Amino acid sequence: MFKKIILAALVAAPLCLSAQVKLGYVNSQEIFNVMPEKATAESTLKTVSDKYETEFKNLQNAFQEKLKKYETEAQDTATPDAIKERHQQELQEEYTKIQNFQQTASQDLQKQQETLLAPISQKLQNAIQAVGAEGGFTFIYDLSVPAIVYTGTGAEDITAKVKAKLGIK
Repeated sequence: MFKKIILAALVAAPLCLSAQVKLGYVNSQEIFNVMPEKATAESTLKTVSDKYETEFKNLQNAFQEKLKKYETEAQDTATPDAIKERHQQELQEEYTKIQNFQQTASQDLQKQQETLLAPISQKLQNAIQAVGAEGGFTFIYDLSVPAIVYTGTGAEDITAKVKAKLGIK
C-alpha cells in the first residue's frame, strides 16, 4: 500500500510541476504618457506654474527697482545713515520674501503634481491588474522599471491590451 502511494506521488509530481506559468510584460511609462488624463493634468500644472512664474517676476522687478533706489540713495551724501540702514533692511526683508515665495511655489507645484498624477497612475495600475486577471497571467513585468534583463519568447507584451482596456489607441 505504501509503495502504491509513493508511486502515485511520483507520477503526479511532474504533472504538478508542469503547471503553465503565463508571463507578460508591459511598458507602463509608454501608456502613461499617452493617457488623456495626463495631458489634462500637465495643462493644469502648466497654468499654475505660469502664474507662479509671473508673480515671481513681479517680485523680482519690484526688488530691482528698490535696489536701484537704494543704490542711488547710498551715493547721496545728504541721505542720513538711519534712512540708508532702514532701506537696506527693507531690501533684505524683500529678498527673504522672494526666497520664501520661491520655496513655497516649488513645494506647492510638487504637491499638486502628486495630487493630479496619483489617480492617473492608480487607473493605469488597475487596468494592468484587470488585464492580468482576465488573461490568466502569473506575472507581469513593467519594462519602464529596468529590473528584467531578458524576456523569452514565452512572454507576451500586454501593453496594447492595457491601452485597449483604457480606451487608448
